[in-house]
Amino acid sequence: MSTSNPAGAVAEAGGNGAAGSGVAGGPTTPARRPGPRERFVLHACVAAITIYLVLNYFVLLRPGVSWLDHVLAVAVPVAALLFAAELWHRMSAGLRASIALVVGVLALVTGLVAAARVRVEGFGAAGVAGVLPLVSGAVLVGLGAWLLWASRKRGGALWWMLLRRALLAVGALLVVYWVILPVSMAIFATERPRDAVEQVGLGRPHEDVTLTTRDGVKLSAWFVRPLNHAAIVTFPRAWTVKQARMLVRSGYGVLMVDPRGYGESEGDPNAYGWGSAADIDAAVAWLRRRVDVQNRRIGGLGLSMGGEQMIEAAAGNPRLKAIVSEGAGIRSVREALSRRGQSALELALQYPQDLVQTISVWLLGDETVPPPLTVAAAQIAPRAVFLIYGEDGQEVEKALNPVLYDAAYPPKAIWEVPGAGHTGGIEAQPEEYERRVIGFFDRTLLGRL
Repeated sequence: MSTSNPAGAVAEAGGNGAAGSGVAGGPTTPARRPGPRERFVLHACVAAITIYLVLNYFVLLRPGVSWLDHVLAVAVPVAALLFAAELWHRMSAGLRASIALVVGVLALVTGLVAAARVRVEGFGAAGVAGVLPLVSGAVLVGLGAWLLWASRKRGGALWWMLLRRALLAVGALLVVYWVILPVSMAIFATERPRDAVEQVGLGRPHEDVTLTTRDGVKLSAWFVRPLNHAAIVTFPRAWTVKQARMLVRSGYGVLMVDPRGYGESEGDPNAYGWGSAADIDAAVAWLRRRVDVQNRRIGGLGLSMGGEQMIEAAAGNPRLKAIVSEGAGIRSVREALSRRGQSALELALQYPQDLVQTISVWLLGDETVPPPLTVAAAQIAPRAVFLIYGEDGQEVEKALNPVLYDAAYPPKAIWEVPGAGHTGGIEAQPEEYERRVIGFFDRTLLGRL
C-alpha cells in the first residue's frame, strides 16, 4: 500500500507561495519559496511603481523644476525595489509579507497624494500616472496580508504563542511609527497639492508681483505700498492674510509671498520649508530696489514653516532688520534634541522617527537639510526677533520656542498667547496681538518708543 509524502506536500505548497500542513493537528509550516503567480504580482507592482517614479520626477515636472533635482528620489527607491525583487525567492514568507505591506502602504499614500493633487489642481497626466502606485499599493497590501495568513503558525505552548504575538505586535507598531509614518509624511511634504490663490481685500489696493530667486525660481506675490516707508514680508501668502490686513491698517507696506511650490509660484513644494530661505531673500532684494521702502525698514512675519524659514533667512540676511516668527516647530532631526521636557523614553521613540523623516525629505525633495533653528536664532542679533506660540498649540512648538528664545541674543521677545492654537494668536487675542506685533515693528523699524 502506497502512502503520501507529507514533506513533498509541504514543498509543493511552498512552491505556490502558500502553506501546507505536516502531521495532522501539528503547526502550519510557513511557505518557503514564492510561486510563479506571487513573483509575477511582485514584478508587475515593482514595474508599475518604477514607471510612476520616472514619470513623476523626470517627465511630469512642475514649472521651474529640472529632472536633475530628483535623481535620488528615483534612484534610491527603485534600487531598493529591485534589490528586494532579486532576493524575494530567498526570503521567508514572513519577511516577504512585511516588505509587501510596508511598500504597499507607502505606494497607497503616494497614490492618494496624487489623487489629492487631481482634486485641487485638476485632472491631468499627473493624475493618470497616480493610478499606478494606487493600484500597485492595494495589490501589495493584499499580497502581504495573504502571505501573513498563509504562513501563520499554530500549536505549541500557549505562553510562547502569546509572547510571539505580543512581540510581533510591538514590532509592527515600531515599523509603523519609525518607517511608515515618517516616510508617508515626507511623501506628502514634497508632493502636496498646490492651494488655490483666492482674491481677498487687504484694506488698500495691492499689485501682482513676480519675484525671481537666486536659483531661478519665479515666485508669485502681492504688494501693498507703504505709507511709512517700511515694508514687511509675510510668508506664506495664503496663511498671513489677517496679519497683512493688520499691518496695512498701521501704514506698513506688505509683500505677501507664495513659497516655491505653493500657490502660483514655481518649484517643488516642501511642507517643512527647506530651501525657502532663498524665497525670502528674493523678497527682501525686491523691496530694497523700491524708492518707497527705506533700506533699514524691511521686516518679516512668518507662520508655522514660514516662521521657521523667517528665522533662517534673518540669520543669513542682514538686510532683514526685524522678524516675527509664530508657531515655529520641528523641521528636521536637528531640532529633535533641542526640545525641552522630553524623557529618555520619549527621546528613544521620537528620535528614530525624526531621523527617518529627515532622510526621506532629503531624498524626495533634493534640498539640503537646513541648519538647526537654535543656531540660526543665535545668528540674528543685533537684529530683532519676536517669537510667538500658542498656549494650546502643538507640543513641539511649545517645547521649542523657549529654547529658541534662550539661544537668541537681544533684542528679542517671546509671547505665549493665552487660549491660542497653532498660529492662532490673532484669532485668540486680536487686540493684544496687534498691539504687540505692531509695537515690535514700530520700535525696531521706525524707532518709535
